[in-house]
Amino acid sequence: MDYGKKEWYLEYEIQYNRPGLLGDISSLLGMMAINIVTINGVENSHRGMLLLCKSEEQIIRLRSILNTMDTIKITKLRRPKLRDRLAVRHGRYIHSDIDDKKTFRFNREDLGVLVDFMAELFMKEGHKLIGIRGMPRVGKTESIVAASVCANKRWLFVSSTLLKQTVRSQLIEEEYNEDYLYIIDGIVSARRASEKHWQLVREIMRLPATKVIEHPDIFVQETEYKMSDFDYIIELRNDEDEVITYETVERETKTNDGFSMFDF
Repeated sequence: MDYGKKEWYLEYEIQYNRPGLLGDISSLLGMMAINIVTINGVENSHRGMLLLCKSEEQIIRLRSILNTMDTIKITKLRRPKLRDRLAVRHGRYIHSDIDDKKTFRFNREDLGVLVDFMAELFMKEGHKLIGIRGMPRVGKTESIVAASVCANKRWLFVSSTLLKQTVRSQLIEEEYNEDYLYIIDGIVSARRASEKHWQLVREIMRLPATKVIEHPDIFVQETEYKMSDFDYIIELRNDEDEVITYETVERETKTNDGFSMFDF
């Protein structure tokens, strides 16, 4: 980024898509000494741009001029949020729950966007508690691991069913590290865990590191933690109409008992 310049996000809806519209807007930005960093189409005739300029006065003048144009309608003009950056990068917006703004919804076809979204969250320093809901084999754990790789984070399964049913009751000294990403399966911990495991979970929760809880609703039923303790909730579905239920998930978890379990 140029020294002294700040990023802004401009998004507008095309009212009348005449030839040369984008060129006119680009020329206007150039005359106002506002640089275009990235540009992409966003859902439903929307176009998003990451801009770079020296002063907020430039943005105020830009808003005033764009508001006089009948070919476009400004929908966002602000300092960029994570969702704005991803919208420009992927050409689609990440949708949040109407009633709960910290809940974000993805379909399986959007795994690339989900991985990118989680990687951005994982790269932020300090304590973060992230919950992820979804049915079996929808790609929850695989997406977490892929996002960890993108964020250059080491991941550690505290409890999981990715390969075999795993329940950790202790860590070695170097695994207590804020550079680790700790992954906990709420159902496995609730059904199979010893008190030593829960003691370990509480130790991990106090670390200034990122924790990802699969099936957070079951996790809060078995612990002193509440849904309000989560910074983000992610929902992953095979399609947008799928209902996430825990009966099927718990039934499948039970089939992984016995010789398929790692406990260490």
